[in-house]
Amino acid sequence: MTTSPVLTWEILENRGYETAWARRTETSLHARGRAVGMTPEPYWISYSLRTGDGFVTRELRVTAESADGVRELVLRHDGTGRWTVGGEPRPDLDGALDCDLGLCPLTNTMPVLRHGLHRSGGEREFRMAWVSVPDLTVYASTQTYTRLEGTGDGGALIRFVSGDFRREVEFDADGFVVDYPGLARLVGRGESPARDHG
Repeated sequence: MTTSPVLTWEILENRGYETAWARRTETSLHARGRAVGMTPEPYWISYSLRTGDGFVTRELRVTAESADGVRELVLRHDGTGRWTVGGEPRPDLDGALDCDLGLCPLTNTMPVLRHGLHRSGGEREFRMAWVSVPDLTVYASTQTYTRLEGTGDGGALIRFVSGDFRREVEFDADGFVVDYPGLARLVGRGESPARDHG
């Protein structure tokens, strides 16, 4: 089954918005998105995301535009655990399967779908290639997802923990963020014709 949702979130933390045009199959996710933020300074973000089987990130391309100019990032995963940033090896990211674009609710979807956390119980710890915005610096990040309970629409409430940061995030039945307290909330969802966003 393939779905092609168009998702729009209000991004509370940076007083902005994000829209993602996604294509999700049973095993992969391709998407492109555009975001605008006002904090810490006005900026635009454009990105494209491509995963392989098992929702494992293969490539994230990001462009950020602010008063300082335009910055670009190409983050790639070789499918076996090794990463490059701008073509340069990043051994500190070895073992990570996912990217996590800062303030981007879409990139919380891949680990949830891979392990079915929106459908059944469990706790999982992940190593992530986390991208700070708007500067596009990439860091290794340890994150834990714990399914707390199901929701009436077939989704789930999942606790997200990274260091001292923790939130109870609501996901829908398709594994997309509905409510991320203090960070983002879904304000619109539609469907677009199926297409390849890679």
